Amino acid sequence: MPLLRPVGFDELGLRRALADRMLPFLVAAMAFLAALGLAGWVGAASLADQWQRGAGAALTVQVPRPGEPAADTNGTRLQRVLALLDGTPGIASARPVSDQELQDLLRPWLGAGTGRLAIPLPAVIAVHLADASASLDALTKRLEAVSPGTLVENHNVWMRRLAVLARSLQACAGLALLLVAAVAVAVIAVATRAGLSARREAIEIVHGLGATDGYIAARFAGRATKLAAAGGVAGAILAMPVLVTLASLAAPFGGAPMNTDSPGWVVSALPPGLWLVLPGLPLVAAAIGWLTAQATVRRWLRRLP
Repeated sequence: MPLLRPVGFDELGLRRALADRMLPFLVAAMAFLAALGLAGWVGAASLADQWQRGAGAALTVQVPRPGEPAADTNGTRLQRVLALLDGTPGIASARPVSDQELQDLLRPWLGAGTGRLAIPLPAVIAVHLADASASLDALTKRLEAVSPGTLVENHNVWMRRLAVLARSLQACAGLALLLVAAVAVAVIAVATRAGLSARREAIEIVHGLGATDGYIAARFAGRATKLAAAGGVAGAILAMPVLVTLASLAAPFGGAPMNTDSPGWVVSALPPGLWLVLPGLPLVAAAIGWLTAQATVRRWLRRLP
């Protein structure tokens, strides 16, 4: 029968059964939401990676009574700690935090009177490691030898919290993607069943003339695939300006504000991983359309007398 069908002949009337506007519009909405979900997944992973690399390479060293002589009497405690840090392999930089910076950090908790505290504040040194995996036990012992009471604080607690936050956001994004896919399947299934009901007489006639279930299902699946793919393309394109806007808002949290004056800033605004998955939205929409239409039509045909 397919050999006798002229090119472009629509013997089942699918152009009227499966609307050209409603189904692509609904699939485009689903693709738009899927793009936002993918952006949340990739963005959470990217930001968490940047934060963890930054926090993992940072240390805070607190030196109590910084102006007193060091244990070996070669300078003050603060001077000896700074000299030891500067001469330690694996430390990229060690910078003492100024009194003004300390007051600015304490002001949200202690108010404007931080400069008049009766309790002496320890000196704080911001340390940046060249190797985030370096062991801190030996460094802590050396600092304790020249300046007893010196505290070395890493940011493992915050790194674990960031990891948990990233996994939670990715789990939410994954659930959103599954929900969007389920809704897309339901939308295409409903549209296909509506088309089957609208063209029931034509389908029964063609089926009675010898058309196989596979042929009729393929005709519906081909039509649904084209409409779903068109909706996927439209949804991905519509999502692009929204994703770029969200990326520009999130850029400061990654430590690098977006430079909109540079050429090609739109391409660099989104993470590379997102550019890899966005083109796949129309393909996924087309696959969902084909599989759903095939399953829906075959199930409907099995119920025919």
